[in-house]
Amino acid sequence: MPADSVIDTSRLGRKRATRSAPKGRQVHAQALENVRVLLGDAPRRRDLLIEYLHQIQDAYGSISAAHIVALAQEMRLATTEVYEVATFYHHFDVVKEGESAPPPITVRVCETLSCRLAGAEELRAQLSGFDAAKVRVIGAPCVGRCEYAPAAVVGRNPIDAASAEKIAEAIEARRVEPDLPNYVALGAYRSAGGYRTLLACVDGERTVDAVVAELENSALRGLGGAGFPAGRKWRIVRAEAAPRLMAVNIDEGEPGTFKDRYYLERDPHRFLEGMLIAAWAVGIDEIYVYLRDEYAACRALLTRELEALVRDPPCPLPRIDLRRGAGAYICGEESAMIESIEGKRGMPRLRPPYVAQVGVFGRPTLEHNMETLYWVRDILEKGAAWFASQGRRERKGLRSFSVSGRVVRPGVHLAPAGITVRELIEEHCGGMLPGHEFYAYLPGGASGGILPASLGDVALDFDTLQPYGCFIGSAAVIILSQHDRARDAALNLMQFFADESCGQCTPCRVGTEKAVGLMAKERWDLALLKDLSQAMADASICGLGQAAPNPIACVLKYFPHELDGGESVISEQVNR
Repeated sequence: MPADSVIDTSRLGRKRATRSAPKGRQVHAQALENVRVLLGDAPRRRDLLIEYLHQIQDAYGSISAAHIVALAQEMRLATTEVYEVATFYHHFDVVKEGESAPPPITVRVCETLSCRLAGAEELRAQLSGFDAAKVRVIGAPCVGRCEYAPAAVVGRNPIDAASAEKIAEAIEARRVEPDLPNYVALGAYRSAGGYRTLLACVDGERTVDAVVAELENSALRGLGGAGFPAGRKWRIVRAEAAPRLMAVNIDEGEPGTFKDRYYLERDPHRFLEGMLIAAWAVGIDEIYVYLRDEYAACRALLTRELEALVRDPPCPLPRIDLRRGAGAYICGEESAMIESIEGKRGMPRLRPPYVAQVGVFGRPTLEHNMETLYWVRDILEKGAAWFASQGRRERKGLRSFSVSGRVVRPGVHLAPAGITVRELIEEHCGGMLPGHEFYAYLPGGASGGILPASLGDVALDFDTLQPYGCFIGSAAVIILSQHDRARDAALNLMQFFADESCGQCTPCRVGTEKAVGLMAKERWDLALLKDLSQAMADASICGLGQAAPNPIACVLKYFPHELDGGESVISEQVNR
C-alpha cells in the first residue's frame, strides 16, 4: 500500500467516540411510561396509531414531542411516520420542544358559510377577552350543527345558537363534554320490532338474491354524495374473493351537512340493523365505522349501543370497530377514509383499483354512507315500491335535506326526491326569514355550486343539476337572501377548501390558496381565475380539488353583476 494511503487511526477513534450515543431523538423514560399506561394491553398495531394519538391528546391536552418519540418506539414505527400522521389532522395539538402547550380549554367557532351568515365572525370577535393562558379561541370548519348557527364547541361540548354569554357560562362551569341526546336504545328498539328483519335474513326467510333485488328495485343510491346504486354495489363486492370488509362513512364534513348526525342522535340501531343486513348479504367479515371527531355525543352513544349489541346479539355478529376521525374534511372521500382507518394520513388514493376490489388492508371493501344503510330496513319491510314511489317529477325515493341559511325552520327535512328548492322552503322550512327574500342557494354543500333564485324550480336530485354546473351531493342546501352575495359565499367556500386540502397534489394545494387571494380582491382577475379553475378541475387527484372551482364558475355564470367591485355585503346580523 502506498505511504500516502495510510489510514489515520487516531481520527477514526475520534469519529467512533462521537457516535457512541444512539442516533436520533432519545426516548424519555417518563414519556414512554405514560404511553405504556395509556395503551395498556391493547395491541400495538399500525392501524391503531390514530386511536392512540387520541388517547394521548385526551389525557394531556396535547401531544408532546417526547410522547411522539415514545409512541413511535412502542409501536416500532419511525418517529417521522408518527409525526406526519399527528400533524396531518386538525384535532391533534403537537407541541415541539421549546413550545408551550395549548390552554386547557379550546373554543372552536365554526367559520363556514351557514355560521358566517348567522354572525360567527362577530361572535369570535366578542370572545377575545378570555384569559389566553386558560382559554384558546380558534376558528373551525363546519362542525355539523348548521341548523343551530352560529355554532361553537367548548372542548367537546357543542354550543347551539352560540353567544358569548353561553360560551362563557360553559367555560365557567367546565362543561367540556356533550350531553347524550334522547335516543332509541337497544331494548326499546327491539321491543318495537327492531332486528326482526335481520333475523329473517340470517334464518333463511329471505335470500340474498331477493334482498339485493329489493334494494335494486327501490332505486336507493349512495346518500353520501356519489349516488352509486346501493344494490349494484352489494353485487359487485359480493363477487370479489373473501375476506371482504365494510367501511361505513360518517365523516360528514361537507359544510351544510348534518343529516347523519340527526339520525344517529335519534335512532342509531336502525342504521346498525341496515349495516348488519348489508354485511350478511355481501359476506362481510369485519366492519369499520368511521365517525367524525366533532360528533362526540354520537361516539359516546354508538360506543354504548355497540357494547350492548355485542353483549346481547340478535344473531352472530361480524367484528365491528368504531374508529374516530381527527378533524380532516378530506377523510370524507372514501379512499382517504380508508387510509385513515389504516392509521395513516388521510390522502386519497389513485384509481383504479377501486375500493370494491382493493380497500381496507387491501381487501375488497363495501363502502357506504351511514344514511344509505339507515333506509335498508324500511325498504325491506315496506317494499321497494314504497321507497321508489316517493319522488316528484319522475324522480324516485326520499331525500334527507340538511337545510340552513335564511329560512324560518332550518334542519333535516325528509322530502321526495325531485322536490324543488322553492317547494322545500315553503312546504318544509316555513318560508324565508322576515325581511329576507330568496336570492340564491347551494344545492349540494360547499362543492355543489351556487344557483340563483331564477333556477329555484329545478328538481333536486341526482343527475338533475349537472346541466347547470351543480350537483346535489349530500343534499346540503344553504339558502341565501338579498342581504348576501354569491361572490362572498364563494370566497368563504374557497377558504374552506384551501384549509382542508390534504396537500397531496399541486393543482389543489396551490390552486385553492391562489384562488383565495384572487377572490379576496375587490375586482376578480377573471382570465386567471378561469385558467386556475381549469387546472384544478383537470389535474386534481380527488373530488376536493376537482369540485373546488364550482362556486367560481357559478358566480361567473349566474352572478356576473356582483363582479363590478364594491364591499362585501354578507350580513353579520343574526336574523331569527
